[in-house]
Amino acid sequence: MNKRSVIGTPLSPSATKVMLLGSGELGKEVIIALQRLGVETIAVDRYAKAPGHQVAHRAHVINMADGQVLRALIEQERPDIIVPEIEAIATDMLVEVEQLGIAKVIPTARAAKLTMNREGIRCLAAETLGLPTSPYAFANSLDELRAAINGKIGCLGIVKPVMSSSGKGQSRIDHAGEVEAAWSYAASGSRVNQGRVIVEGVIHFDYEITQLTVRALDVDGTVKTHFCEPIGHVQVHGDYVESWQPQAMSSVALERAREIARKITDNLGGLGSFGVELFIKGDEVWFSEVSPRPHDTGMVTMCSQKQNEFDLHARAILGLPVDASLQAPGASAVIYGQLEAQGIAFAGIAEALSVPQSDLRLFGKPESFKRRRMGVALANGVNTDEARSRAKLAASRVIPIKE
Repeated sequence: MNKRSVIGTPLSPSATKVMLLGSGELGKEVIIALQRLGVETIAVDRYAKAPGHQVAHRAHVINMADGQVLRALIEQERPDIIVPEIEAIATDMLVEVEQLGIAKVIPTARAAKLTMNREGIRCLAAETLGLPTSPYAFANSLDELRAAINGKIGCLGIVKPVMSSSGKGQSRIDHAGEVEAAWSYAASGSRVNQGRVIVEGVIHFDYEITQLTVRALDVDGTVKTHFCEPIGHVQVHGDYVESWQPQAMSSVALERAREIARKITDNLGGLGSFGVELFIKGDEVWFSEVSPRPHDTGMVTMCSQKQNEFDLHARAILGLPVDASLQAPGASAVIYGQLEAQGIAFAGIAEALSVPQSDLRLFGKPESFKRRRMGVALANGVNTDEARSRAKLAASRVIPIKE
């Protein structure tokens, strides 16, 4: 029998064990997908009662950026597979764990290390692989940032911490008077390194997409790359607020987008889902970023695809076949906390679900902030315009309240 088709029984000596490093809303869905396939799951996060903690077999709270603490937990749990779900992880320790054969790291420890740092992945894409990107520079100080804006980048630029996620610490500079505020905001939004930023020149694109790309084993055991239909999305301050699938594109732009996605994911290697972010203008395509895991904009696949991005990730990392086909046009719209409180409640659920072909995912985060993503509305339609309208309507009907 093929070894990759064998999965044990959870909580028994035969168990196939997967540890999630980061257990937010995306990790929660990966855990659910793994449990449906009979996998024993361990959820790890930096705070208690994270969404993934609520559904996993076991939960741990640690500082995942502390290599020794992380190594001790891995030794304690002895997972077969480690799935990094966030950037702020001691990736040098993951490299060591992988090299010693203690566990398999998804997609690889090298990929986790490169992509946790915008500097590493941008240099790989632009300088090693020669992919088209916006002009960029790195800065270790306010003075260096000013020099970059005045020189290589020009008067317009997007400033981001080299280590952050979901738009944290990201801002746009439109004139010289905004540089100092952008530097301070980037430092406050960094999860690990508070002394280095990337500044990117502004590309005047028509739209941006996420090209979900899945590396999975074929029937003969070779790695095959699968592409989901492109996902269009809207971001505000670097944080996604709605997405839809499929995004209409020219055949030339789609081919170029997939060529870029294939090149970057082939280089990173391993198995699993990748979210490749790209800027599109006509037939031109620029690489922006890549996440070696399910992507927040890909939550739309929970209503649009036969196997959503979390199912695809779970199947791929277990060496199982995948189906990335589209079922119906769909859309997602973010539900924000709107309140600064713990243990909030949500009103308007019935009203939201009365929207035709709609659904909801409430993440169960223990603490709410005004701009914290607390849930997502999903909807289908005859086309993406109808799906987007329905998703936004459903999201607007969910009202966070203090109990």
